[in-house]
Amino acid sequence: MCKSDLHQFLAELPKCEHHLHLEGCLSPKLVFKLAAKNNVELPDPKTSPAYESPETLEKRYEHFDNLEDFLQCHYRAMRVLVMREDFAMLGWEYFAAAHADGVKHAEVFFDPQSHTSRDIPFGTVVAGYRDACDRAERELGITSRLIMCFLRHLPVESAAETMRSAVDGGYFDGDSDDARAIAALGLDSSEVGFPPELFREMYAEAKRLGVHRTAHGGEEGDPSYISGVLDALHGERVDHGVRLVEDPELMRRVVAEKILLTLCPLSNVCLQVVKDVSELPIKTFLDAGVRFSINSDDPAYFHGYILNNYCAVQKAFNFGIKEWKLIAENSVNGSWIGEARRSQLLAMIEDCVSKFSV
Repeated sequence: MCKSDLHQFLAELPKCEHHLHLEGCLSPKLVFKLAAKNNVELPDPKTSPAYESPETLEKRYEHFDNLEDFLQCHYRAMRVLVMREDFAMLGWEYFAAAHADGVKHAEVFFDPQSHTSRDIPFGTVVAGYRDACDRAERELGITSRLIMCFLRHLPVESAAETMRSAVDGGYFDGDSDDARAIAALGLDSSEVGFPPELFREMYAEAKRLGVHRTAHGGEEGDPSYISGVLDALHGERVDHGVRLVEDPELMRRVVAEKILLTLCPLSNVCLQVVKDVSELPIKTFLDAGVRFSINSDDPAYFHGYILNNYCAVQKAFNFGIKEWKLIAENSVNGSWIGEARRSQLLAMIEDCVSKFSV
């Protein structure tokens, strides 16, 4: 529970989320529910005690040795996702929690290769997630964008095939982000050993099509992974990017080009990138003019949704309303939205700040 004097302000502050893996919202409770629904056999609790119950699986998620340890649990859980309604249910689980935390706009990742490799049709995955996005806007007022990610540890040919499915299926069609079923490309999974340059061709095609581009870089990988996102992939954002602090010249470039970093504080602690949120260069970035947003990454695994991350940052750095206003405004300005929605969100932030500045 956040004990900050600013907790109510942080709870009500309108938020944009840019670094959220929908598959990372697959809670243990939903894993067991969908496994029963789809007759998917989970690991035998005799040999894998974590799978005795949702509670024991949740306990297992309290500690990961590193990124690879997490990914093994992450990919194993996804086997329960089979039907369109399963993906819609998962997406809705995210949007309902995000709404409670004050999220007004969300740009969310999904990993089609994790499902097409199990013979789940590409269209089934997208349709289910789109159902959740449409319902979130209709019922909760949350606008959203889908970001299709490539799994960088898989052969590049698999990414190329996934790109072809999206292009041939018309998922990038439309003259605006609102009109496109998929608005952007992303790149996730194991970072070290799989540099951005491997995916240059798919990203070049996305740029030609007017599709937005982001990629994970500088979480475990050194700053060259960040510069690779910018140079090889023509990235408009960098996901994570905490190791940017190690390269002052690159940091000055990121500031000059107004590149948004999508920071995930609790994820960084859970995956042993740092021991404590206070070790992250968040204040350094703020003072240097680096734009960033605060995000939850994989909330079913990393101690909760976006408000928990805001509270963890507040506990570590004790920011005032002025700093949080800047963070919130930068997150809006770094979003892939039209000017009307941007103005609307900025006005919401102004109203919230005025309310708590009295």
